[in-house]
Amino acid sequence: MAFESLSDKLSNIFKKIRGQARLTEKNMEDMLKEIRVALLEADVNYKVVKEFTNNVREKAIGQDVLGKLNPSQMLVKIVHDELIVLLGSDDSELHYQNNRPTIIMMVGLQGSGKTTSAGKLAYLMKNKLNKKVLLAAGDVYRPAAIDQLAQIAKSIGVDLVNLGTGVSPVEISKQARDKAFNEHYDVLIIDTAGRLQIDEQLMKELNDIKDAVNPDEILLLIDAMAGQDAVNVADSFNKQLTLTGAIMSKLDGDARGGAALSIRHMTGVPIKFSGIGEKVTDLDIFHPDRMADRILGMGDIVTLAEKVQQEMDEKEARKTASKMMSGKFDLNDMLDNMKKVQKMGSLGGLMKLIPGMPKITPEQQALAEKEMKNFEVVINSMTPYERSNPAVFKYSRKQRVAEGSGKTVADVNRVLKKYEQMKETMKQMESYKKSGRLPPGGLGGLGGMGGFPM
Repeated sequence: MAFESLSDKLSNIFKKIRGQARLTEKNMEDMLKEIRVALLEADVNYKVVKEFTNNVREKAIGQDVLGKLNPSQMLVKIVHDELIVLLGSDDSELHYQNNRPTIIMMVGLQGSGKTTSAGKLAYLMKNKLNKKVLLAAGDVYRPAAIDQLAQIAKSIGVDLVNLGTGVSPVEISKQARDKAFNEHYDVLIIDTAGRLQIDEQLMKELNDIKDAVNPDEILLLIDAMAGQDAVNVADSFNKQLTLTGAIMSKLDGDARGGAALSIRHMTGVPIKFSGIGEKVTDLDIFHPDRMADRILGMGDIVTLAEKVQQEMDEKEARKTASKMMSGKFDLNDMLDNMKKVQKMGSLGGLMKLIPGMPKITPEQQALAEKEMKNFEVVINSMTPYERSNPAVFKYSRKQRVAEGSGKTVADVNRVLKKYEQMKETMKQMESYKKSGRLPPGGLGGLGGMGGFPM
């Protein structure tokens, strides 16, 4: 995950400060030096790093942090606030038109994932924001891009203007605009052609489209893996087109994150969406404050709650919680909950959204996800009666399920044991809830995501 190395280093820096009785000029300078190194290693632009550390120093002195007891919390807050400023504390939201379609131009270099991101954006707007969306295939130089967008549009149930490769991108954009207005779409997303590098011909074509349809948003697709090159690309596009925002892709990868922390400050272009995976569902609205929380290891409960709400409505959530707390839930409920967790994203990604949760290794994550898949195969091999009444399992039933699922009796026993553990855990939660006490070790004392190995 992007920022992971930076997050670890900042956490270690603040641990050292917490060990100091007071903050002096000497240990504050030592801290700022370490922060400076951590940011530079994360590929943040050196000018941004210099201004960032200067701002932290000035605010720490201005708020009279020096000499006070336990100053670490104040310093964390100052660093947190400065990170939000870097990431774009204002104007990071998309601006929608009320009485006409909102027109969005997608621009970017070839190979940056622009066409895929156009589809992801259409999915997000249709399914999460309840918008009526129209896509337009304007990359006439790559038939594969048109085919790709057509497949995505069909899979997510969104209309597409596809005039093939024999019509100019400007004409395609005009016809798409007319269709969006005449048929009362909420949003029109125009996928434009990219190039391997920025050139005069590309920019002229993009400016011609801009002049023809007068877009409300011009969004640049940026690859987080590109590092500081991404800042240079954003700067060039912005000078030619006056961008309104950026979509930062591959923030789920091992990119150091420097581009995200540099681009707003260096170009004035705010990040409005973040790509966090390859699936069409893997695009999120970018929230600078939430990203700052994650960088500082504070988790992101708001995003986690939103992910839960997307997979389970309020009435269903109450019903499921009631069954689980009473210990009455069965293997059908266990399977349903596992599927919902899988839909919300990787276990490692979900764990990072929960404040105070331990960091899991890729090996632990792979083990947990493999375990969940094995459980699903085993439960699917049971009869409806067995799923609703796990207590009926004797050796003969276990053997039949094992043979049907291609697993062993030990695997079936593991599923049933995990089910009993979850059932007991939920009973404990109910008793602690009634008593108003926390379990030993806090919530962590009752296990991680559904009790799976972490």
